[in-house]
Amino acid sequence: MRIATFVAGGRRQVGQVSADGQQVTPFQLSPEAAQRGAQPLVEAAARGEPLPALAAASLPIASVKLEAPIPLPRRNVWCVGRNYHAHAKELAASVFKDNAANVQEWPIVFTKVPETVTGPSDTVALPGAAVSSQIDYEAELVVVIGRGGKNIAKADAMKHIFGYTICNDVTARDVQMRHQQWDMGKSFDTFCPMGPWIVTADAMDGRHTHVRCWVNGELRQDAPTENMIFDIPTLIETVSRGITLLPGDLIATGTAAGVGMGFKPPRYLNAGDVVRIEIEGIGSIENKFA
Repeated sequence: MRIATFVAGGRRQVGQVSADGQQVTPFQLSPEAAQRGAQPLVEAAARGEPLPALAAASLPIASVKLEAPIPLPRRNVWCVGRNYHAHAKELAASVFKDNAANVQEWPIVFTKVPETVTGPSDTVALPGAAVSSQIDYEAELVVVIGRGGKNIAKADAMKHIFGYTICNDVTARDVQMRHQQWDMGKSFDTFCPMGPWIVTADAMDGRHTHVRCWVNGELRQDAPTENMIFDIPTLIETVSRGITLLPGDLIATGTAAGVGMGFKPPRYLNAGDVVRIEIEGIGSIENKFA
């Protein structure tokens, strides 16, 4: 099943997307619940409740504006750094060389604030050269937690997944390096475009899919998720160590080789650039930078 958050007739709604991706049928949610996007559905599923009933009439996808599936997460987005073998290698000689030795032992985990999240076709706001001149893209598969828990065992982790979506973990590299930690350079407004919807875990397995990213039509990133250093169950086990994961929590699972920083010289984003990310089994997002 594909669950989308969208605006139609000036009102936010949540709906089920048809198999051909051409129609969306709204769920019967109150306006207050719909403001939270798919979050109430994730919470209901975690309680073992059925999804709300569907409305009688469907809408053409082309007639609605898709938003991030969970437009304002209840807390920060969990993110994983350098989690593909080739990406770790391309940055091994960079300013991040000092933590290269530990990348094979423990995942690098950081967060992005909720206000970074924006829609699958929204414009990403460049902060201006006085703030950052090194804006980079990172195509990523996102895990949407369903049933929460703490100290989740790797063997049980897949049972805690509600579904999957796509994000671009946009990064201000100079800010990231300046502060010697990652949260600030990752957390500018609109720096996490996400969507186009959630694909539920019964419809795909994020451990076996493919991530691709184009910048202005040029293919930059192209890798299967089997190339992750730490697989999805390991990431869930790691993030939940001593920390209670909640329904609707989002875990961005890392990016593949081909980021702008990895080129010599680096190829950072500029105003007018368009980044498209596609993940097999989900769909695509496309955002202009301005």
